[in-house]
Amino acid sequence: MNALISIITPAYNCKDTIVKTYESILAQSYVNWEWVVTEDCSSDETLKVLQEIGSKDPRVLLLKNEVNSGAAVSRNNSIGNAKGEFLAFLDSDDIWLDNKLLEQITFMESNRVDFSFTAYRLIDESDSDMNITVDTKQKEPLTYHDMLKKKATLGCSTVMLRVSAFSDIRMPLIRTGQDYGLWLKLLKSGSKAYPISSVLTKYRILPNSISRNKLKKAIRQWEIYRHIENLSIFYSAVCFSFYAWRAVFRK
Repeated sequence: MNALISIITPAYNCKDTIVKTYESILAQSYVNWEWVVTEDCSSDETLKVLQEIGSKDPRVLLLKNEVNSGAAVSRNNSIGNAKGEFLAFLDSDDIWLDNKLLEQITFMESNRVDFSFTAYRLIDESDSDMNITVDTKQKEPLTYHDMLKKKATLGCSTVMLRVSAFSDIRMPLIRTGQDYGLWLKLLKSGSKAYPISSVLTKYRILPNSISRNKLKKAIRQWEIYRHIENLSIFYSAVCFSFYAWRAVFRK
């Protein structure tokens, strides 16, 4: 098993976290990877940091947007330049455990899975454990309708896809929630998302993160139902009720 994994990362104003993200890639027990990172016209020294990393590691492909364009455009740029048989997503402030890639690709190859995700743990801006784990109780693969109802959180930095299984892996061009929009698009084609209950990712919650703003997340969720998925008002309301209940009561 020696398939190339393309790691997809958008980078914007992340000079304080991107090195730790890269170090978690460098520490992977699975070594056949490329890191395809698109820098999105940062106002800090993110580009300089990435250039220094890329000058020392030929597995790093550094791309740059001409104008600030957001995470969806940045990810799509990286996806369009990726050469791997698998795509793994990793945001510029998140961290993988050392065995993440190996455990995930072994699971996918052994079980002929095209779409998988892992459980993850929350950390804060200073790397402190927040004592919260997510998606550890998922046992069954998720369908399109399961994902509409947010049966799992399905963190972007935990997902791996088999490229040949999908005709279009581009994310929808929305400023937030583009990863969720992509999962829905892929699942709508009949694929299923298979869970790995092991915690293999550390997901960073920053003070200004949209993950902190429940109202913005709720508005985004409704807009995806109505304007991206074009669901009826009735089915949107049904799905939103599941989403809201899980947002409040999920552990």
